[in-house]
Amino acid sequence: MTVVTGHNGAGKTTLLEAIGYASTLRSFRGGQKEALVRNGATRAIVRADLADGDRRALVEIEIDPSRRDRVQLNRQRLARPEDLLEALRVTVFTPDDLALVKSGPELRRDYLDTVLETARPRLALVRRAVDRALRQRNTLLRQAGGRLTAEVAATLDVWDTQLAKAGDQLVDARRRLVDALAPPAAAAFGRLTRLVEPLELTYRPSYDPPLLDALAAARPDDLRRGTTTIGPQRDDLLVACGGLDARTRLSQGRQRSAALALRLAAHEVVTDKAAARPVLLLDDAFSELDRATATALLDELGRLGAGQAILTTAGPVPDGIDAALVLQLADGRLTPVPR
Repeated sequence: MTVVTGHNGAGKTTLLEAIGYASTLRSFRGGQKEALVRNGATRAIVRADLADGDRRALVEIEIDPSRRDRVQLNRQRLARPEDLLEALRVTVFTPDDLALVKSGPELRRDYLDTVLETARPRLALVRRAVDRALRQRNTLLRQAGGRLTAEVAATLDVWDTQLAKAGDQLVDARRRLVDALAPPAAAAFGRLTRLVEPLELTYRPSYDPPLLDALAAARPDDLRRGTTTIGPQRDDLLVACGGLDARTRLSQGRQRSAALALRLAAHEVVTDKAAARPVLLLDDAFSELDRATATALLDELGRLGAGQAILTTAGPVPDGIDAALVLQLADGRLTPVPR
């Protein structure tokens, strides 16, 4: 456990964001690429020197908002973004995780897909295939203007076939992931809250499979609306406790515990599936927790076993944290704090 302390605005979250970016080429804060580049600069550089036992890896990323990232792994141009996951996997905890439970389905779909890709990087290819077919299909639907000509129908058949093939693969992988996440998430939630009622995870598709048949049935409505109305991009992960929808029926404290349980379960599943322990990035993770939940979270982190973790805090090192190293972040520099 490394603890990074510093005043608000010192750049603690930015540090964790850079570590996460070196794994996924995405910011866990979301937003546009422009937000990753310092004001007044034209580009940003992320360089990560990684060590895992005798294995070493060097990740170098040039972020330019005007074009695609330039990425090198061990001084070689990166062939596929998912190859970075062979060098570094991360699990992120942030106060914003509450939105996983409270917000709409998009964040929960992204949560599932991120866990899938972290555990099994090849599934990133499936997700990209879904996104590509969906973009092409939606463009065609908009251009059709609600009219199904022979040419439009033939082209829709092509994109329907591609979307259905990749979409069925993605949905099947998501279903199996939810089955794997449910037991550890329920166990963690029970320990965090001391509630008897279990946390329940259910994958809810937007269609009856197979997807190819569902797309054919939805085609008239899709043409009228100018967009694809069913598919993996419309599915949801339902989170409930004792049969009650966590979005609307749980207190904010219970919702936060549910979000923590989802993150803890993801870390456990990735460790199991990938046979590699992700680096835990804990961005001010204890700031919004009451004392009992904070203590329970510390116990949960202990259950995860040995591995590297980086915790940021604007205050002192939280009680119960056994830090191997404490660093002070100020003026863009990290300085060891004497213990």
